[in-house]
Amino acid sequence: MRSRGGGTARLGQFPAEREEHIDQWIDEGPVRDEAEQAVQRARPARANNFELDSEVRDRVNASVSSPQRAAKLRERLLGAFVSLERERYAEARRIGNQLARELTDVAAVHELIGLANYRLGEWRKAAAALERAQTMTPDPDTMPILMDSLRALGRYDDVVEVWKELRQASPGHETMAEGRIIMAGSLADQGELAAAIAEMKPARSKPKRVRDHHLRQWYMLADLHDRAGDTVGAVRFFERIAMSDADFVDVRQRLRALGR
Repeated sequence: MRSRGGGTARLGQFPAEREEHIDQWIDEGPVRDEAEQAVQRARPARANNFELDSEVRDRVNASVSSPQRAAKLRERLLGAFVSLERERYAEARRIGNQLARELTDVAAVHELIGLANYRLGEWRKAAAALERAQTMTPDPDTMPILMDSLRALGRYDDVVEVWKELRQASPGHETMAEGRIIMAGSLADQGELAAAIAEMKPARSKPKRVRDHHLRQWYMLADLHDRAGDTVGAVRFFERIAMSDADFVDVRQRLRALGR
């Protein structure tokens, strides 16, 4: 996924440095895991690997009167996104909260705070910050993260509304896949397994070239069929995944558990 709002460096540019913290996940299923990975894949638009997007730079510049201060704040914002990429989430959030005092009207700052809180399992704070960022600068690429934060809070009606906005925005296939998975997970949370399976219907087809987001959607479909007691359907999609990547998640174990 790609977020227009902020300014991380390219993934893989820096080694991961994990913080010592415990994520309090609502569940351990594939849906939230996939949305979590989406944050890791986030790559905001920028002039190059080490610069903020020009639109973000302009907004920072317009927020303060001193060019010198604006330059300092831009540097801090970029550094905070680098901290986010390095998985130093508390640090990224701390810097974001500091920046928000002066850059209240810069969507990238609230996006940063939202993404950091999401990775720290602070769903309410994540949702509030991401909703604020969306109000300032609508960004389809962070909508799945907002959806999953709302889902964790049990705000299912709001999940539906954001999903509608995402579909209307017609983003890339991977972003749509993330949103669809989370929407289906939200329905499953409410015990509506048939509706969740129906929501995943566009993902049932097999493309000429299988990509990672296809595998993730098939896994969701297989899991939903399994939970609904449809062993045949579950096996069909787990086997489809195995044909492309036998080591994807726990597909081998799931198939053995289903007697295959």
